[in-house]
Amino acid sequence: MKWNIYSLILTRGGYIMSIYDFTVQKQDGTDQSMAEYQGQVLLIVNTAPGCGLAPQYKELQELYDSYKDNGFVVLDFPCNQFLNQAPGSAEDINQICSLNYGTTFPRFAKIAVNGSEASPLYRYLKKEKSTLLGGRIEWNFTKFLVDRQGRVVKRYLPTTSPLKLKEDIELYLEK
Repeated sequence: MKWNIYSLILTRGGYIMSIYDFTVQKQDGTDQSMAEYQGQVLLIVNTAPGCGLAPQYKELQELYDSYKDNGFVVLDFPCNQFLNQAPGSAEDINQICSLNYGTTFPRFAKIAVNGSEASPLYRYLKKEKSTLLGGRIEWNFTKFLVDRQGRVVKRYLPTTSPLKLKEDIELYLEK
């Protein structure tokens, strides 16, 4: 995978000002700058359609539908690091998510969220909002809320229902 210069600086202990300094890979393998989401409230989620928490896709879609016209976007990063629950191609994952859960929010290339292969974006997210157990992502459907300035403002456990985030989303949409 190709990372931008800012991502390389982060991996060597440098400082990134905001989420917008990252480039991520779309499902077709092309790069997309996170700066394209500047000024929006983001919910970044590592997902897996084979996970027992996969019904959260429907709630994520409900949030997206409710707030997208106000500048809110759900960003889906499939991850196969937890019990091989996101096997298959991007097309397979899209088909499962579209047919079973009706998802229409942006989905990116499959990534690693932990270990030496973790994406620079997820290294940054974990650094900005670690838990009492450290920064490690413990399971699929860990969620990060990012404000309009590109700052990571909240981290939610995998078991937290996306619908329970409404108050926080509304708060940051108003800012």
